[in-house]
Amino acid sequence: MSKDSFLKNLDDMISSIFSSVLKDKELVEEVKSEDTPQTIEEYTELTGKRFRMTKTQKESGVTRQEAFDDFINTTWRK
Repeated sequence: MSKDSFLKNLDDMISSIFSSVLKDKELVEEVKSEDTPQTIEEYTELTGKRFRMTKTQKESGVTRQEAFDDFINTTWRK
């Protein structure tokens, strides 16, 4: 195999990897935007996990819904 042929194959492999990674990221973003839970109950149904407030949130007096909204807007929609 010549040096040019090797470099072309290497370039093709790298391009293929990057395009598949970018495609996967786009799919994840699409799924995230479609499946964003609007309520704590929807979050529980979708993830199978219970939403929990942090100790800091509890101490600061925010409501469970306010903590959930903050979680969705900062963590879920990254």
